[in-house]
Amino acid sequence: MVTLQTADNALKEVYLGVVADQLNTSINPLLARINQTTSDVWGKEIRKLAPYGINGGIGAGDEDGQLPNAAGNTYAQFVLELKNLYGKIEISDKAVRASQSSAGAFVNLLNAEMEGLIKASAFNFGRMLYGDGSGILANITANTTNTITVDNVKNIIEGMLVDVVDASTGAPVQNATSLRITSINRATKTATVSGILSAGSLEPDSTTYALCVQGSYGKEITGLSAIFKDSGSLYGLNRSTYSWMIPYIKDISKDSTFTDISDVVMQTAIDQLEEVADSKVDFIVCSAGVKRNYQEYFTSYRTNVDIMELAGGYKAMSYNGIPLVSDRFVAPNTMYLLNTKDFNLHQLCDWQWLEGEDGRVIKQTQNKPTYNATLVKYADIICDKPSGQAMLTGIKES
Repeated sequence: MVTLQTADNALKEVYLGVVADQLNTSINPLLARINQTTSDVWGKEIRKLAPYGINGGIGAGDEDGQLPNAAGNTYAQFVLELKNLYGKIEISDKAVRASQSSAGAFVNLLNAEMEGLIKASAFNFGRMLYGDGSGILANITANTTNTITVDNVKNIIEGMLVDVVDASTGAPVQNATSLRITSINRATKTATVSGILSAGSLEPDSTTYALCVQGSYGKEITGLSAIFKDSGSLYGLNRSTYSWMIPYIKDISKDSTFTDISDVVMQTAIDQLEEVADSKVDFIVCSAGVKRNYQEYFTSYRTNVDIMELAGGYKAMSYNGIPLVSDRFVAPNTMYLLNTKDFNLHQLCDWQWLEGEDGRVIKQTQNKPTYNATLVKYADIICDKPSGQAMLTGIKES
């Protein structure tokens, strides 16, 4: 007979390893290339010494003259708080009891929940990789009773639980938290939510309102949008003081008109990174429209597109042996050229089930006839050399 203890053991002994591997390597091609490590984690923080520049103890001199002065490596310290990442599944007591006499039915029940968790994780963690850590999904431009109009639907999906917040402070709007998105019209950029709001109450005035994942404002991992800035602070260091914290950012458009991508434009960025930062690009990612534009570039010269296979089963176009992929969460008209060896996901531990004092991972939801289990991971991403990365914008989409 299948029991909750059986399910508990299955989650810990069978599902955990498989699900952790898929979350780490199979939900996003960029995440699959980022090294994961427990080094440099101190308590609740990541503290990492980052070398920059070169050793200064080099020089030429006379045969019997003074030797060069010693000047060791230069370092800066990165400080970043570990982010708390969660994934939760829930099973009703009725479903558990209905499958107690059939091990196969219970396995199917668990499989369905785990597949749903992986699908949701693929969307949300993939989105975070290209975000800025703020957790903002889109800005709100208008609303009716239960329909919200936003400036971008790329980061939202049906089933999401979202909060409406003040975009500048993160303060939640009263009676507008944990709203469930029930449908999305991507043509009109409108989302229907389960909550009831006053018509027009969220239209921008002195306040800009935004959507973020429930309870997540300012708590998401430090993605590429946080790295690709030319001002402000990153990892506790001010870019105005540490210029090597500024990536190569180039708008290739001419006269405010988007421009076709070309090998020359891409190679110019790659050469700049090699000459200035001694960085070797090993991964290129762009929006789907930019990838199509690059395919048209190949077609116009009657050149075959080389395809390569990446770890995790992903397929990619090839630019001089460098994989080029598209990602749904890359901003339109944008391409990133990255040295993924400079990126590390620092974590306190790999994915683990949240256990109670009795060692169980499946717990009854308070005051509800359901049981839940929660996966946790405490981690964040650091790029050791921001100046070794490039972003091209202003690219025409096809």
